[in-house]
Amino acid sequence: MAQFLVVAELVVHAACFFCGIITASSVKITEVEFGGRCMLYGSVRYNATSEEFSVSSSSNASLCLFVSIISGLISIYCFFVVLYCIYASCVGGVQRGSVGVTLSLALAASFLFFLLISGCILNVGLNSLCQSITTAKDLKSCQDAQSENWSEPYKASHFYTSLHNAEVSAWVNFFFWVVALVLLIIQKKRGTQFTQLTGTGDPETDPIFHRPQ
Repeated sequence: MAQFLVVAELVVHAACFFCGIITASSVKITEVEFGGRCMLYGSVRYNATSEEFSVSSSSNASLCLFVSIISGLISIYCFFVVLYCIYASCVGGVQRGSVGVTLSLALAASFLFFLLISGCILNVGLNSLCQSITTAKDLKSCQDAQSENWSEPYKASHFYTSLHNAEVSAWVNFFFWVVALVLLIIQKKRGTQFTQLTGTGDPETDPIFHRPQ
């Protein structure tokens, strides 16, 4: 059972890594399309004469930066956790006692909190932008604005797809961290150790890196 929990946690961290990368890169792509401006909660106007959309207002760049940094930091953490697990399996196994599990629980809870904020920012921010777009011009959906003309220097041909992908990835990331939190709680209650089959599971007798004789 302990080995299953370790493998499951490894898979979850790998999935969280990719979700974080998608969120951070998608938000950055949208910023590039809008000339470095953060369009979450932004507004646009439509010029009927030139038949072009243009940006009326945008949010502070720190808003998009917050979402990108949170996703990026979580991805970096997950990347090193996955590398650590792979390294541990190669050298013979590594243990994580109750202190390690408690620390991981605290980190998981913190990540969940910040991912919840990021997901809400992306959801409400995108909806606000889309409402502005569909109000400025009668479009069936916000996605249709990607095929419309935009004034220079804006090239918003993928803004909706990118922000939608960022939002979905953020919520999927949130879900995976809920799973990770549950796995950690199970480990905490069972008193299981982060060990390989070669270890005894006793933190008092096993060294940190246990090599089979």
